[in-house]
Amino acid sequence: MKLHYDLTSLPVLLAALLCVGMTATFATMLILASFARVRAEKRFGEPSLVHKLGTYDATARRAWKGVLLVVALASAFLALARPQFGRGTRLIPATNLDVVIVLDFSKSMYARDIAPSRIARAKAEVAQLVRALPGARFAAVAFAGEPMSFPLTSDGAAIAQFFRQLEPNDMPVGGTATARALERARELFASDPKSKEHVRVIVLVTDGEDLEGDPVAVAQACASEKTRIDVVQIGGRAPEVLPEVNADGKVVGVRRGDDGKPLTTELSAEGEAQLAKVATETGGVIVRSEHGETGIDKVTRGLSKMMREELSEKVETIFAEEYRWPLGLALLLLALEAVIGEAPRRRRNARPA
Repeated sequence: MKLHYDLTSLPVLLAALLCVGMTATFATMLILASFARVRAEKRFGEPSLVHKLGTYDATARRAWKGVLLVVALASAFLALARPQFGRGTRLIPATNLDVVIVLDFSKSMYARDIAPSRIARAKAEVAQLVRALPGARFAAVAFAGEPMSFPLTSDGAAIAQFFRQLEPNDMPVGGTATARALERARELFASDPKSKEHVRVIVLVTDGEDLEGDPVAVAQACASEKTRIDVVQIGGRAPEVLPEVNADGKVVGVRRGDDGKPLTTELSAEGEAQLAKVATETGGVIVRSEHGETGIDKVTRGLSKMMREELSEKVETIFAEEYRWPLGLALLLLALEAVIGEAPRRRRNARPA
């Protein structure tokens, strides 16, 4: 067993110093009282004559009574401090992590600036993210103009399959409605009662700005619910030509507008700032694709590290309060001090028959 006090806490340290100071003061007062008694006897008369007038020298008994009082007071202060002794250890279960992956399925994700395409690479790396976080639960939101979702599950393979079977051409409504997608992610968390006790993270993977809603407002609502949003921004401000992809997933040319010119995709400065604010409002991170990489792997490493270090199982020492022992000692010493008189009891003389 090990005595436990958190002396790094200022209130505890001040209380300990106060108790020590009061005990020392009390002991000093007893010693000064003893010296005062000696001086009083000297003022009363010759010490040798005064000593003869007394029937018993109570100096030793007074000293023992003083020692008992000081130790009793120290024990009482120790009991008041509520000492704790280690009684063993217990395992604190790992905190569960819930992740909703929100993946952009707008047709601009067919762009080839990331091989083989933005959407193909993103789906492959999302599958890697799921495999890298064993023990976490996942949900999925695929969005363009309207979101499609898959509820929270511990079956990460089901989430990977959900994304794998979808293509931007399958989305019923075109566009990039990021705010609606984030709102759907919030609904997935809210509909699962276990999620309230878990750490919640939304991973938003997109290449564009929301032209229809206000994703920052949704992010602020997420922040109030202690839900973090990590943003993976695929693509940049450089224009990228959009390929024409048929129903079989094959590139059959370049998408052109009504004027016959090739269509391009690029992220505006306003859209980039908007995505950054979505992340910062919730305490999340924003990762921008570069050098032909999506950046999803960086988010994966961050979440994996969080599960290993912050959310992993921990061993905690169990402490039990043991104030009864010093309190009992204080009461015993006080009772003993009260029983001991300054002089031994006189024996009564037997009466004559």
